[in-house]
Amino acid sequence: MTAAGLAAIGAYAPRLRIDAEEFEAAWGRFDAAGIDEKAVPDADEDAVTMGVEAARRALTAADASGAAVAHLAFATTTPPMAEEDLAARLCSILNVPDDAKTQTMTGSTHAGAQALDATMDGGPFGEDIGLVIISDCPRGDPDSEVEHAAGAGSVALVVDDDGPGTVIERASHTEAYPGTRFRTGGDDRTTGLGVTQYDREAFTTTLGSAADRLDVPMETVDAAAVQSPDGKLPYRATGALGVDAATIAAADTVSSLGDTGAASAFLGAATAFADGAERVLIAAYGSGASATLFVATGPVPVNTALDGAVSLSYAAYLRRRGEITRDEPEGGGAYVSVPSWQRTIPQRHRLVAGRCSACEALNFPPTGACTDCHERTSDFEAVELPGTGTVEAVTTIQQGGAPPEFVAQQSKSGQFDSAIVALDSQSGEQTVSVPAQVLQATDEVTIGTPVVLTTRRIYTQEGVIRYGFKAQVASQRR
Repeated sequence: MTAAGLAAIGAYAPRLRIDAEEFEAAWGRFDAAGIDEKAVPDADEDAVTMGVEAARRALTAADASGAAVAHLAFATTTPPMAEEDLAARLCSILNVPDDAKTQTMTGSTHAGAQALDATMDGGPFGEDIGLVIISDCPRGDPDSEVEHAAGAGSVALVVDDDGPGTVIERASHTEAYPGTRFRTGGDDRTTGLGVTQYDREAFTTTLGSAADRLDVPMETVDAAAVQSPDGKLPYRATGALGVDAATIAAADTVSSLGDTGAASAFLGAATAFADGAERVLIAAYGSGASATLFVATGPVPVNTALDGAVSLSYAAYLRRRGEITRDEPEGGGAYVSVPSWQRTIPQRHRLVAGRCSACEALNFPPTGACTDCHERTSDFEAVELPGTGTVEAVTTIQQGGAPPEFVAQQSKSGQFDSAIVALDSQSGEQTVSVPAQVLQATDEVTIGTPVVLTTRRIYTQEGVIRYGFKAQVASQRR
């Protein structure tokens, strides 16, 4: 096996949290051992938007840009569209070249390992880099063990032969253990047969068989980031992996984020490297069963945003999960066709403005007559804005007051602020004003509030998810 370099890791988890006590109060029990609280996606978050957050952090940590990506692999068990190449959306948002090779892995929590494996095999990339994005937000029936444990999170890894970190060893094993964790066609909820001894045997046997193929002494490993469907099962694999409980605990994220699906083991690795680990075992597992183990050495630059900021009640949690909310009303709201939306993707995904060739004023979007000198031109110079700005005007859309296309979001998360934002130019000398929804803030949003733009779901129309920018109060950006 050829060693592969790791240039950086980025990680992200939603700011919303729910404590185990909320489940105990609602159900009289909490069926997710070892989890104290878990991350909850907001109404406009999904595997794509979380993946963007992690990828941007990884690229920043690697001092790289999307333009340098030659290979992008995306892994999730919870794709927001059952059939669509979501890697294309990620490439557009991250400004990855249109000739980059892309892959999408799904169908198992083993998908993240498959994505990293494929990217490593796709190199070397010369002056370019590979980018692996692993993002997940599983869910189950409200009273199930899967739902009690289900969290959310994303991680991205920059693969670069010149990176300071290295994957020095990897090994895989597959063995038929059907039924430990699965989701049937057309369903969005994961389940399992619930045969405890069978689940443990599948987990330990498959991981242990992969570990037997590694030529690395396990006593040299500082942390073992093991697939964690709950906070108890990883420790069942200590003997099979040849590590002790303290080594697994050194890469724990499940206790504070919950079950993060395909991202689980890699979020553990990000945490371990951020804490100064020099050698990390990454043990990814998927029911069915298959496992891939990586041994990575540092130092690896890490940029994470995994802390929580807002605690939810169980009722608010059910709203965010869409269990007690309603969808967009029949007939929808302001209609924007998919072709019309597609033509504005550079603006919505990457904030591409245009500089007027006549007066050099910025225009957003860069079409028609210049808003400053009123000259009509088809020769706007493309200018990608940095995504920072200041609120010029703001209004609060109260419950029930949202346009029809935003009813589903407001039903889940309540009132929201809508603002006019003066976006900064690259030089900081010019601004251009755009309307933007403001992510829920802990402080009042007023004229003059500094904001940064981030990618979220805007709404769904004609069955197609529309992604674009929203504003976040700069002081609350993690």
